[in-house]
Amino acid sequence: MKFRLLFILLLSTSVFFSFNDQDKTIIFFGDSITAGYGLSKEQAFPALIENKLKSKAHKYRVINAGLSGETSAGGLSRIDWILRQPVDIFVLELGANDGLRGLPPAETKKNLQGIIDKVLAKNPNVKIVIAGMMVPPNLGQDYSKEFKSIFPELAKKNDALLIPFLLEGVAGDRDLNLADGIHPNVKGHEVVADNVYHALKGLL
Repeated sequence: MKFRLLFILLLSTSVFFSFNDQDKTIIFFGDSITAGYGLSKEQAFPALIENKLKSKAHKYRVINAGLSGETSAGGLSRIDWILRQPVDIFVLELGANDGLRGLPPAETKKNLQGIIDKVLAKNPNVKIVIAGMMVPPNLGQDYSKEFKSIFPELAKKNDALLIPFLLEGVAGDRDLNLADGIHPNVKGHEVVADNVYHALKGLL
């Protein structure tokens, strides 16, 4: 709990005063994948996307609001803090930890919808991007199928852009992941950044 509060305070104090008011804001709200587990924040895919935006002269500020170990319930509990700042594009990358814990997909879906509702309340014109995730097959075919369906269903309901699988081209490749086989390494984050940037281009 102390770590979570410290993270929120550091995030909130570091993002409110350092940007040009004319810049639009992209918030990447997720778990260890977004946070760049095992890497520096500069190597995580949100920072790489920010570099791509700058190279193309796009005036966007990128906020990495990823937190390792975060669940959908945890995200719902901290989203209000994150929304103390403007948001123009909101990239939601949560749910994987719910799946790994075998939590009911209906509960995960409800929490994610709660997050989206809060974001829309903050800015009805926000553009929402939902990053789809999958769970290991050992949890059973029925569970895997129901979990996978969460993301396209939320995207359809909220008229959001769907990235069907955030780790497309990365998951299962030893050369693109850390030794745990779960989290992307530096090269893996580069692939994720390319995929996400390609998806975002239509929203810029």
